[in-house]
Order: sequence, then structure tokens, then C-alpha cells
Amino acid sequence: MKIGYARVSTEEQSLNRQIDALKQAGVEKIFEEKITGTRKDRPEFQKMLEQLRKDDVIIVTELTRLSRSTKDLFELVDILEKTGAGIKSLKESWLDTTTPQGKLMFTIFAGLSQFERDLIAQRTHEGLVSAKARGKQLGRPKKFEDKKQVVIDMYNSGNYSVNDIIKATGVSKTSLYRYIQKEVKNEN
Repeated sequence: MKIGYARVSTEEQSLNRQIDALKQAGVEKIFEEKITGTRKDRPEFQKMLEQLRKDDVIIVTELTRLSRSTKDLFELVDILEKTGAGIKSLKESWLDTTTPQGKLMFTIFAGLSQFERDLIAQRTHEGLVSAKARGKQLGRPKKFEDKKQVVIDMYNSGNYSVNDIIKATGVSKTSLYRYIQKEVKNEN
């Protein structure tokens, strides 16, 4: 079955142009929505996905009606492949997973996207290694490391309650007990 999906971002916008194009393309059922494409919780879009069957084809007038990012598009195509359904864009002729050529083009774009993600990960790793080699402290900074000994001394003195130590130093109860636990381990 050919299933259409038409979406505009605001109530003031009209779906007429998209609906006309989808009907001309032979769509049998159209899901319509007036909601921003950046939202994941699009009710009609979800309803359409739930009703998909093997060999169904989702047809859109243009790619931006379905997703705002390449990542979202790849996730959608993955869902469709598992269902046995396809996707076709009237504007972007390369997006037609119902043909071998369309699948090839989509695979090429998917490969390029994965290549880009891998390059970013590699550059990030190289940057971290370089920073570490220059002595840069990586990770979240220790918030109360400078107060650690004060907290331990106050606790060990027996003159202060846990709440008194927390109020005086600003250290959380969890950090206080972690400091104490480490101190006990170091003594043994």
C-alpha cells in the first residue's frame, strides 16, 4: 500500500500542496500533521509507523517532512527495513528504497555519514590523547578536593555532626562519606 505523510510546522500553514502531490502519486492513505518536525512525539507519524506492513511504501513530497536530521532519517529507514516497508520522496529522487538504485544511493549516503561520525570520533580521541600528554587533567574537575582533609579532620575530631560538616564546608553527604571511606581504606 502507498501511504502518504504530509506535515507542516504550524497551524497557519496549509497541507493542500502536499496532499495534492501525494494523491497525484497514487497514495491510498494520507497521515496529516501540523506539528514541528523537530519533535519526536508526532502522533500521526507514530500512528503511521504502527500501521505499516510488509511491502508498504511511505511517500513524502520532500525529505524535510519526515526528519530534520540525517540521524533521524537513518533510524527511520532502519525501522522500515525491519518492517519490510520502503520510503520514497517525490522531490529527492535518490531517496527511494523500493528500487535497487535507491537502496544503493541510500547506502552510499549512510556510508558517508558513518565515515563522518568515525572521523569525528577519531579526532576527539586524538585530541584527548594529545591533551593528556601535555599534562591536561581530563574529566570532570573534583569539586571539593581541596576541602577533603578539612572534612576528614572535622569528622575525626568528634566535635562536629555530619550536618555541621556539610554546612561548614559545602560538601555533600555522599562526598563526605566517600572521603571517610577512602581514609579508612588508606589506614588499613
